[in-house]
Amino acid sequence: MNLAVLKAEARATAQRQQERLQKAIDEDRDLTAEEETADADDKAKLARLTAQIQRAETLISTVSALGLPAQGEQTPAGQQPAPQGTIILPGQARATLDTGGFRNLAEFAQAVRCANPAAGQNFRMDDRLAAPGNVHMEQGDAAGSYLVPAEFRQQIVNLVFNDGNDPIMDLINPSPTASNRVIGLGDETTPWGNSGIAAAWRSEAEQMQPSRMGLTPRETKLNELYAFVLATEELLEDAPRVATLLTSHAAAAIRWKAADAFMYGNGIEKPLGWMESKALVAVAKDDNQVAATITASNVARMWARMIMPSQASWLVNSDIMPTLMSMRTEGSNMPLWFGNYQEAPGGTLLGRPVVFNEHSRSVGQLGDIQFVNPNGYEAFRKQNGVSFADSIHLYFDYNIRAFRWIFRIGGQPVLSKPVAPANGGAVKSHFVALAERA
Repeated sequence: MNLAVLKAEARATAQRQQERLQKAIDEDRDLTAEEETADADDKAKLARLTAQIQRAETLISTVSALGLPAQGEQTPAGQQPAPQGTIILPGQARATLDTGGFRNLAEFAQAVRCANPAAGQNFRMDDRLAAPGNVHMEQGDAAGSYLVPAEFRQQIVNLVFNDGNDPIMDLINPSPTASNRVIGLGDETTPWGNSGIAAAWRSEAEQMQPSRMGLTPRETKLNELYAFVLATEELLEDAPRVATLLTSHAAAAIRWKAADAFMYGNGIEKPLGWMESKALVAVAKDDNQVAATITASNVARMWARMIMPSQASWLVNSDIMPTLMSMRTEGSNMPLWFGNYQEAPGGTLLGRPVVFNEHSRSVGQLGDIQFVNPNGYEAFRKQNGVSFADSIHLYFDYNIRAFRWIFRIGGQPVLSKPVAPANGGAVKSHFVALAERA
């Protein structure tokens, strides 16, 4: 049977179900026995037609992916066939983006909105929603929901990981992976330690003594991070506002939560943050230090506890800005912080960048100023980005739509504990913070 005929029959079947239900509602009654039987038959028929449509769409997608023209279609020489469902305007180059045939996210959202049988006179089933990549069946949501096309999902991924609005996410850039669990080999050895690869001097003809890599298997689990949003149909009538809701706002919330977990996560169904890990070095306050202050001595002792300080950055709460501006070395009265007053301040402290952020704690608390080497933190995200579904049925009796985004993100410090230096007694780490000064 022709695909267009299958879709037309499916729409007619769904329309009969809608009219039958609407008639019973208008007459304030339940379905009669005959109507129940007819409704069951239509439901089974619609399920069968949907399965046939999905199989046909899958075949068409496979044919298109192989570069073959669909039945009855001729592909011009030297030109690749357009993806199934792609809209090509006269004079426009063939699109390569997987948009499910929709021009933008707002158009997709409107199509899903009108696909709700409760839409009444506005009910219509867009053929593009029948594509296998857009249908997403959920337990407890018998009619299913719709996955946002891949290109629009990628826009949200870009906003989360490449937007540049969260400095922590800029420092800790999660590596993409296809697995929900990443098994790595941790290496906590040092060139001067008693384990791991070692170099040695020898006399001529003396036998060489081998060393072994001190690798420890370690697992990083990628946990689910989600945003679940409800919106009324009245609000969703404004398509541009829908597009904003489905991108910027959700991405900002997910980005914030992920970045905060990299710093403060407890490792239970979320990343293990460096502030909660045993790898953290907390530098004690000075003797008789006044509460809620930061001194030059504090900063100097933090710098001394860092592994590779040339790779580290200072993460600070904006509350400490007045302290930074007044901080001086003892004796010479030279400033420790150098900022650019012509632009938004950030500057450097002891030659390393100062990054103001909203994740660091307020002045006086543990974490108000941190010295962090991002190379000491491993973070991963699921390679396929985000699972983004839009359901028209879950809350249909409230005239509310449900949107859901799911990422998988994991992370933990490279070190399980600070390491001993080659000389000196104070251990060092990639993560150093100033202890509380209450």
